[in-house]
Amino acid sequence: MSIPQKVFSVSEITSLIKGYLEDAFPYVAVQGEISNCRPSSTGHLYFSLKDERAVLNVVMFQSRYRRLSFQPKDGMMVLAKGALSVYEARGAYQLVCEELEQVGVGALLEMLEKRKQKLAAEGLFDKERKRPIPLFPSRIAVVTSPTGAAVRDIINVLTRRNAGVDIVVVPAPVQGENAAPIIAEQIRRADAWKLGDVIIVARGGGSIEDLLPFSEEVVVRAIAACETPVISAVGHEIDYTLSDFAADLRAPTPSAAAEMVSAHREELLQRVHHAHLTMVREIRSLCERLRFRLGKVSEEQLARLFTLYRAPYLQRWDEAHQSIVRTMREYLLKLRHRIEMAREITQAHSPRAVLSRGYAIVRDAATGDILRDTRAAFEGQRLSITLARGELEARTTQVAPPEDESATTEVHDA
Repeated sequence: MSIPQKVFSVSEITSLIKGYLEDAFPYVAVQGEISNCRPSSTGHLYFSLKDERAVLNVVMFQSRYRRLSFQPKDGMMVLAKGALSVYEARGAYQLVCEELEQVGVGALLEMLEKRKQKLAAEGLFDKERKRPIPLFPSRIAVVTSPTGAAVRDIINVLTRRNAGVDIVVVPAPVQGENAAPIIAEQIRRADAWKLGDVIIVARGGGSIEDLLPFSEEVVVRAIAACETPVISAVGHEIDYTLSDFAADLRAPTPSAAAEMVSAHREELLQRVHHAHLTMVREIRSLCERLRFRLGKVSEEQLARLFTLYRAPYLQRWDEAHQSIVRTMREYLLKLRHRIEMAREITQAHSPRAVLSRGYAIVRDAATGDILRDTRAAFEGQRLSITLARGELEARTTQVAPPEDESATTEVHDA
């Protein structure tokens, strides 16, 4: 192998390539599908154009980007016009876009839109299915990569805002062909085992292809079937996946999701203090209004208003009093009638009432036992006889047998 006659530095060879490339392609039109679209904080737009076999980096500076009549998104098919340029600091070429036209919908974006319509028709995105997110969860399950930036952001926010909350990381890959079924299974496991009062499904930003697992049907259905409230925190604020529509709440970033489930102690104190001040202010305002109104009313007017105010209550009290008295009187009359009937029945069955009709009570004078049968009597027996008025002492001179025996008992006064 022959040694080159000239040895170039990196800067020299990059500068030569830059000159050749920019001179050869001062203005080109390139059609492709937008991918990894990401506006920068400085106002510039960075994205890639891709087809089945290649990818081209594109930058559109703020002055051109803000003139666009549409918002570029991943999956859009566009026609980009501009000059090829070499970014020497990275040794990479890119298209500096001057004009951008939307010429159609990319295949991936079209597929996602059809899938979205299908799942929406099944009711998986209905608002009626959404469950409230608990304000003070004691444990939070996070389905994400255990080594990614998303889980670190969530842990940092939760630790700073509410150190008492427990965090359960449910590991799952967040990118790649095999990621979707594993994510779905981990979501189902976190829900079935009640690993958290709320489940956060999270990953950091990326291109539409990177976020594709979170738009797969198996993941969307797993989220929709959860009994535990789910927050979707996938990508950055501008990124959307189908998981966002199935979840009970969408967070623009994983950090934002952590803030949603962690009420900051200072914020709560401020809210309570604000509520206290509002309440005091309202009460004082009410008192001032009452004082102002009362200041315009004389004592005679107050007395008349008070009389009118209490009149219906006094009338109701009188009616109630009369009703009670009337009810008590009716009850006492019924009670008196029942007592009178009971007295008459008792008197009718009294032994003295029986004696007044000519009957007598005969007792053995010695024992005091009442005689009910002549077989318990004997001749010469001393008897005590109780009449309706007074008593008699007698002695038995003859005892007749009961029932069919005709002899009678003769009794002589002692």
